[in-house]
Amino acid sequence: MSSIITDELALMLARAPLAAAIAAAKLIGRGDERAADQAAVDAMRAALNAMAIKGRVVIGEGERDDAPMLYIGEEVGTGKGPELDIALDPLEGTTLTAKAKPNALSVLAIAPRGGLLHAPDVYMEKLAIGPGYDAGVVDLDRSVEDNVKALAKAKGVKPEEIGVCVLDRPRHGAIIEALRAVGARVHLIGDGDIAGVIQCTKPEARIDMYLGSGGAPEGVLAAAALKCVGGQFQGRLVIRNDEERARAEAAGLGDLKRRYSLDELVSDDAIFIAAGVTSGALLDGVRQERGVVHTHALVMNSATRSVCELRTRRPL
Repeated sequence: MSSIITDELALMLARAPLAAAIAAAKLIGRGDERAADQAAVDAMRAALNAMAIKGRVVIGEGERDDAPMLYIGEEVGTGKGPELDIALDPLEGTTLTAKAKPNALSVLAIAPRGGLLHAPDVYMEKLAIGPGYDAGVVDLDRSVEDNVKALAKAKGVKPEEIGVCVLDRPRHGAIIEALRAVGARVHLIGDGDIAGVIQCTKPEARIDMYLGSGGAPEGVLAAAALKCVGGQFQGRLVIRNDEERARAEAAGLGDLKRRYSLDELVSDDAIFIAAGVTSGALLDGVRQERGVVHTHALVMNSATRSVCELRTRRPL
């Protein structure tokens, strides 16, 4: 167990996504994705820079030239304190926020230096399940049908009782068709695949597996959450053109067909924090009433295997 990954550190770091969520919430339903994202970025950056940490952003808003705030490689914190790698998405669900739809989050994950894969901004094939299963019960290289049947057998149920979360995208048409052919329940989501992966850890959500392709940076963030509760995650980069190949190689990734396990994506103890912006299946959103702002966050620590739901209220 890493001695620097403590519950006290987790609660301190929670201030950053909470600040970002409150800032973004002021723009819910305004139709301006860019303004909502910028508000979240500014608030998270200010919060991180006030903390006694020596942080380095390894997954952020983009390369330095494209993202003036929270760019990859940016140093954050006071420069005194634990040395941390930071993966973040100040507003996971910019469209959801702009359109006042559910499941928008502000997300942060940290590990000691070198503990998080520097995932480039490309797509990643993803397969995730929650805790309580033997290693290898599902496999990214197996067919959809085989994975559903194997998980159903391990759970002691029929395939018809397995729920699978999939992003509702044309590229997932064959996956959705195969899932329905084997009898699985398909839960389609419009955006926010980090929340979709985390749903695998909540029995009440009736989602047993996450499947499909989405952003590789979000894959590392989701893997950090699963590491905290003992879930399983596998991912493989999807390289579609020379520009994406160059991006992956610049991140130091050699074998672009490699299948990554959870412990390869997050190789050390980690903290994962998500704060609700709009209400959804995972978290309640920011709510303001009578001069008080209410927030709801999930704070997870793999070192202590603790999961804390944090509700706060503070004067506007």
